Amino acid sequence: MKVLVVYDSVSPSKVTMRVAQTIAEEMKAKGADADCLYCKDFDRERVKEYGCLIVGAPTMAFQPSKDITRLLDEIRTEDVKDKKGAAFDTQIKSALSGNAAKGIEKRLSGLGATIFKPHLVAYVEGRGKNTWELREGELEKVKKWAQGAAEAILSG
Repeated sequence: MKVLVVYDSVSPSKVTMRVAQTIAEEMKAKGADADCLYCKDFDRERVKEYGCLIVGAPTMAFQPSKDITRLLDEIRTEDVKDKKGAAFDTQIKSALSGNAAKGIEKRLSGLGATIFKPHLVAYVEGRGKNTWELREGELEKVKKWAQGAAEAILSG
């Protein structure tokens, strides 16, 4: 099954991009056919080529970034109905940060995708002005999530 990982990354540190690339790389290492694509390069017609769509964004004001929201608005039910779907986000670890992944997951499900793996949250922390990095241990969590996602796709 072909997997498309689509993401938005807004900070100069490109943390969400690194998470998306790690997901695609780990899935490939497990034998999945995975591609990684920046949301502004997304073409709705390409979704038809894939059996699985994984969408991620940074959490901004309690929700996904505007570009991922716009992308999800462009997708039609016929594009993802009966395909596998999953979501991820990057966020600050705080009760006040919200969770973009929950919203993405809900949108994918509402479009008819089957959520095959619970969403992933990768926590970030500030390292100076507009500089964000994954918190310690988060990259390993991302890798394990992606490996589990690949196994779920390849087994069923």
